Amino acid sequence: MDFTLSDRETHFRDRVKAFIDRHIAPRDAEYHADIAAGDRWAPSKLIEELKPRAREAGLWNLFMPPHSGQVHVDDSFAFEGTQLTNLEYALCAEEMGRIHWASEVFNCSAPDTGNMEVFHRYGSRDQKERWLGPLMDGAIRSAFLMTEPAVASSDATNIETAMVRDGDDYVINGRKWWSSGTGDPRCKVAIVMGKTDPEAKRHAQQSMILVPLDTPGVKIERMLSVYGYDHAPHGHGEVVLENVRVPASNLLLGEGRGFEIAQGRLGPGRIHHCMRTIGTAEMAIELMAKRLLSRTAFGKRIADQSVWEQRIARARIDIEMTRLLCLKAADMMDKAGNKSAQLEIAMIKVQAPMMALQLLDDAIQAYGGAGVSGDTPLAGAWASLRTLRFADGPDEVHNRAIARAEFGKYAV
Repeated sequence: MDFTLSDRETHFRDRVKAFIDRHIAPRDAEYHADIAAGDRWAPSKLIEELKPRAREAGLWNLFMPPHSGQVHVDDSFAFEGTQLTNLEYALCAEEMGRIHWASEVFNCSAPDTGNMEVFHRYGSRDQKERWLGPLMDGAIRSAFLMTEPAVASSDATNIETAMVRDGDDYVINGRKWWSSGTGDPRCKVAIVMGKTDPEAKRHAQQSMILVPLDTPGVKIERMLSVYGYDHAPHGHGEVVLENVRVPASNLLLGEGRGFEIAQGRLGPGRIHHCMRTIGTAEMAIELMAKRLLSRTAFGKRIADQSVWEQRIARARIDIEMTRLLCLKAADMMDKAGNKSAQLEIAMIKVQAPMMALQLLDDAIQAYGGAGVSGDTPLAGAWASLRTLRFADGPDEVHNRAIARAEFGKYAV
């Protein structure tokens, strides 16, 4: 088994790292000061300044899959990014994950990445021209509305948002929350999952439809906090849809195809989160090690206390094991397809947040009071990563799939 990276893999990883080291990391404090000083929901001027530089450097839309990806529409019409494989992109995304706002500079931040893949794979030509083009240009942002507060949305068959056909339109009524990105004034369109036929088979009741956010009846009722953080200027909204009328042509792929689209979207989205999470873990272990080496307690460096030697060692082991699983999943997606890699994706989706959360917790402990303050990125990173144990499916759902596959090996 050869773990040597190819020239292309190291080429893009090293270019992303060099760009971050030169243009992003030195201005991290400036970014946070800018967000704190002005309108927290206004787009970051610094990110907008850096985007053209990343694009000029050829580091733009790196997540877009190779080839045209026109699964359901005319292959002659294609929107293409840099054409990295999942494995190639994994190495780049890890570098982006070291600084939470870096991915947007490269137009590689959620939920736009997943939404662009939906348009790319399932959108009509008109839908691509209207929405995918501007998203790939970084001119607008988007949202994905699936989760609902009134039901256990870990089972997506529970969703209650109604999509009723009325002539040439659909009329939508429902309430969504954890609608990431809806706080950004550039957010112009949402992909909404709802029920078009409650009487159909369980996994054929749902459909997905495009809803421009300026459509009458769309109301962002509030922005939700995460452990006290509002995550501005991105944010997560609770959105009410009241008699929202959109053209039937806004439907994606067709009635009853919502689950099919969701699976096509969430597989890559899950692993993208995990890739960035490994970068966050690398950030945490670096800060923890530097802190332990710089502080003295009870007559010797904290780094020389045996408990901290054990924690640092465990952290490095866990990062390396998690990275290998993530790269294995990405490689399987490239070679055998997303469906063949679904168990590996499920495993990394459980493992990566758990690993990083433990590491961040140890790093916070190493910093003492400073660790829970806003003086380091550790507390904010912990709060953000804790959400990943819910986002794109909770741990319990992924563990269930893994366990059932394991039981299936030995069932009589």
